[in-house]
Amino acid sequence: MSFLSETLSRVKPSPTIAVTTKAAELRAAGKDVIGLGAGEPDFDTPQNIKDAAVAAIAAGKTKYTPVDGIPELKQAICDKLKRDNALSYTPQQVSVGTGGKQILYNALMATLNEGDEVVIPAPYWVSYPDMVLLAGGLPVIAPATLENNFKLTPDQLEAAITPNTKWLIFNSPSNPTGAGYSRDELKALTDVLLRHPHVWVMTDDMYEHLAYDGFEFCTPAAVEPALYDRTLTCNGVSKAYAMTGWRIGYAAGPVDLIAAMRKIQSQSTSNPCSVSQWAAVEALNGPQDFLPANNETFKRRRDLVVSMLSQIDGITCPVPEGAFYVYPSIAGLLGKTSEGGALIDSDEAFATALLEETGVAVVFGAAFGLSPNFRVSYATSDEALKEACTRIQRFCAGLR
Repeated sequence: MSFLSETLSRVKPSPTIAVTTKAAELRAAGKDVIGLGAGEPDFDTPQNIKDAAVAAIAAGKTKYTPVDGIPELKQAICDKLKRDNALSYTPQQVSVGTGGKQILYNALMATLNEGDEVVIPAPYWVSYPDMVLLAGGLPVIAPATLENNFKLTPDQLEAAITPNTKWLIFNSPSNPTGAGYSRDELKALTDVLLRHPHVWVMTDDMYEHLAYDGFEFCTPAAVEPALYDRTLTCNGVSKAYAMTGWRIGYAAGPVDLIAAMRKIQSQSTSNPCSVSQWAAVEALNGPQDFLPANNETFKRRRDLVVSMLSQIDGITCPVPEGAFYVYPSIAGLLGKTSEGGALIDSDEAFATALLEETGVAVVFGAAFGLSPNFRVSYATSDEALKEACTRIQRFCAGLR
């Protein structure tokens, strides 16, 4: 009999972390590796945010805090949701966790019973299905295909809902595709949800501020106020504020749900880092003027990567509305063999051969639930992106 929990057999390690770790190992061994796997801005955390953290340390704000966030941060989150999203919440409706991942996990742990289903559009962030499984639920995958720009249609959502559905997890702009839903596209989905009052909505708005070409972000509870009482609006400071390592995520929703999430957190991690919380207060309340400048940089990088990958025969690379990822299809490359002798019979085989033969680390599409594709994170320097895309072009040109 195994000493380990049966629950563990239902989940797998994060593939994105695995790719980043593998790239780091090869680099440490002296290999010339360009990592395009990590979903992490290469910008430094803005100085005013770092200064707020230093000031918090100097002031002795290094003790335990309330389990799910200091009052000042909860108020800053309420102010942000009102300012940016026209959503009214009180601090009692807010939960702060150790990153966005903990927020989602707490909500699933607090609500799912055996047999409960969670609709997850694919491609999805790698952790969604495994968190549902850990919480005892059943992920129901609804594929959003390249033909629909990786966006779920109302008919697909309708078909995925059953009497056992408890949640829809909704992510826009998306990791891994960068696809963003317009207000009209989102309204069409919320119209479906209005017909199914037993289904709640968990939004992952982490890439809210990373939007290009005039795309306007919107979130379900703002588009359809009738869903307010069964929506958990989730966000965090990691991506927009270049604060991935600070580990602060947050959510706003019904008081009873927030209280249940607090109970889960009280018996797992307790409070998020006190210093990080004070830094997040400054992030949300302080100047936001660096966001457009960062977005210009990301847009330039997006256009560079899309242009270079689109020049490759056998690859189709849509132009995403937001985030910092592209999700090209390699359907035209399947069945070929690399110069190193690797048969490209899947996107995982493609990513493995690409890393071993060229030193470019990407994440294979099967990890995100939709193949044959791969994800490129363009949250790195223009020089690294040009070199990586040149290597990908050379690798694909050598396929026979």
